[in-house]
Amino acid sequence: MIEPKHPKLSIGSQCRLLSIARASFYYELQGESEMNLELMLLIDKQFLETPFYGVQQMTWHLQNEGFPVNVKRIRRLMRLMGLMPIYQKPNTSLPAKGHKTYPYLLRGLTVDRPNQVWCTDITYLPMKRGFLYLVAIMDWFTRKVLAWRISNTCEAEFCVEAFNEAVHRYDAPEIMNSDQGSQFTSFVWTDRMKRAGTRISMDGKGRCIDNIFIERLWRSLKYECVYLHAWETGSQAKEGIGRWMTFYNHQRPHAAHGGKTPAVVYLNQIQPDQQAQRVA
Repeated sequence: MIEPKHPKLSIGSQCRLLSIARASFYYELQGESEMNLELMLLIDKQFLETPFYGVQQMTWHLQNEGFPVNVKRIRRLMRLMGLMPIYQKPNTSLPAKGHKTYPYLLRGLTVDRPNQVWCTDITYLPMKRGFLYLVAIMDWFTRKVLAWRISNTCEAEFCVEAFNEAVHRYDAPEIMNSDQGSQFTSFVWTDRMKRAGTRISMDGKGRCIDNIFIERLWRSLKYECVYLHAWETGSQAKEGIGRWMTFYNHQRPHAAHGGKTPAVVYLNQIQPDQQAQRVA
């Protein structure tokens, strides 16, 4: 728990030690009613089941559940949550002004070793009286979560913080795959990738199936952890997610690896002289 009046550590220092973005400590509810928060939780759960639901379909779904909502309201909430439905064909929408997008490099690529490809994504994190955002960095081959961060703002900085931690612990990947969200098309993010010597790969817009493994991570995290709790603070969320991430990496069997855990597969695949410093 962060102590604002700690005699030796500033709030910023305590946030860094807890792996919490500084903004998360100052998180306060602003602008969203209890009804909207309830709707956002319902939207989040339904989107995990039907990621192809757009604004109109989600509106109809909620209306059928008895909620007097309209398209305008649901569009705003889905945008706030960062949700974009899967499309059968790539969406040709233009990126944010001044932001460059990059091609998808994984189509036809054989990924057969750790640190060849990493992937990242941001998800909405419901709280008891509000919400936060969570970003994770995952190794594509082993499915190991290498780093993660929470924040109350959906900006590029906390994504870069997570990437920096992963690079510090595991070295830089050859390729980083993400969606075309503004955080990942921003100069802050793309410049960091280039300085790390990492090639940038981006999903087709609206095609979260291009980043399928981290989408599966979100589903497991939410049903096995997030939806079972009602956290009130960023530090509580950090503690709960931290326990689950440790369980996921070190204890949860993975079907793709014959029942082995992501951490074991990662350990067994990396070079022997790298094992001591890379296993967490």
